Amino acid sequence: MQILVVNPNTTASMTEKIGMAARVVAAPGTVVTAVNPPDGPPSIEGYFDEVFSVPGLIGEMRKRPDADAYIIACFDDTGLDAARCAVSAPVIGIGEAAFHAASFVSGKFSVVTTLARSIPAIEHNLAKYGLASRCARVRASEIPVLDLEVPGSNASEKISAEIKRALDEDGAEAIVLGCAGMADLAGRLSERHGVPVLDGVACAVKFAEALGGLGLQTSKVGGYAPPRGKPYAGIYADLSPIQGED
Repeated sequence: MQILVVNPNTTASMTEKIGMAARVVAAPGTVVTAVNPPDGPPSIEGYFDEVFSVPGLIGEMRKRPDADAYIIACFDDTGLDAARCAVSAPVIGIGEAAFHAASFVSGKFSVVTTLARSIPAIEHNLAKYGLASRCARVRASEIPVLDLEVPGSNASEKISAEIKRALDEDGAEAIVLGCAGMADLAGRLSERHGVPVLDGVACAVKFAEALGGLGLQTSKVGGYAPPRGKPYAGIYADLSPIQGED
């Protein structure tokens, strides 16, 4: 099975970390390729950054039409609906994957993300996915995303402290890490706090393998139908949809 993991931001060190986290859990025979676009924001922190990351995301997916599944490695599930229109293979957002996985192993979970500005988008997605009632609270550790890439930063300790507050104050039974840049922290934070701590990258890989094993594809009836062919103007001309290309 071929899985393409797309980090929608342009930070290569984060993409490398994401790829490693994905390969650790991938089954024998699953080939994981992790990429990021050359153009766009270096991190995605809120609605504004999201908008400018979607063209690059779709562009990277279109370079690999042979993938058996695609994973969007941004916890806001940036561009997820558009991506599902673009291809027939399953497309999994790491946020949605982690929420569903947490609901399988706990009655209530809390999300620990980076900055408070990301909370509204995450809460919106929880409601959209029908899982808002299972989430005790979405918490911010107030760590800029790129601080997760700085060796020797105190990011891990700040996240751990927020997890403790979630367990003490929210009644959370599991923790979802709300950023792809936290992908390497889940194991040791789970061991430290004695509860499941879920990384969406790993969850998405296993869901991708399951959907592939079931032979499922994205429905092309309704909202995820391929885009109608039309020429786009200017800098988006290369992304113009071609009728019947999918």
